[in-house]
Order: sequence, then C-alpha cells, then structure tokens
Amino acid sequence: MKARIYQPTKTAMQSGRAKTHKWTLEFEPTRRQQLDPLMGWPGAGDTMAQVRLKFDTREDAVAHAERLKLEYVVQEPKERQIRPKAYADNFAVDRKTPWSH
Repeated sequence: MKARIYQPTKTAMQSGRAKTHKWTLEFEPTRRQQLDPLMGWPGAGDTMAQVRLKFDTREDAVAHAERLKLEYVVQEPKERQIRPKAYADNFAVDRKTPWSH
C-alpha cells in the first residue's frame, strides 16, 4: 500500500490557520471509483482510501508508516509568503492603475 504524508493547507472558507499544524497520513486509492448501477453514485470497494490519520509531528507520521511497512511519500509544505499591505496604498499617487471609475 502507498501512503501520502502531508500538512494540510487552509481551506478557502477560513481566514485563520486552524487545523493546519498537524500532519496527515492518507492512503492512496488502489481502485478506480465505479458508478453504482442502481443509484448512479460513485463508489469503490477500497475502504482504506477513507482513512486519514493525524499526527502531531512529521516524524511521528513517518515512524507509523515505517512501522506498518508502507511505501510513503512526504510532501513538504510550501513556505507562506506574507506581503505587507496598507489601505493607503489603494489611493497612492504613483499607483499603476487608477482607483477611480
């Protein structure tokens, strides 16, 4: 089985960075999803694709994967770039695009 270890990013629906500090171990799906002939809903017989394990540190997640003898890939998080902004910059004289209509 293959697993992926990553640190989740914040969702578009939240402004804070809650729930992004823990590391997640997620199993890769082994089968393609198929449509159910009766209802038409997509589904697969692979229940391990539904499992997500949370760990406090990257090392804990890697140790767990090695303990279970899983193939794993670690995706390092991208560094967050903060660009300082000021409200007054919207009305600056040397602004590249005009702010008025």
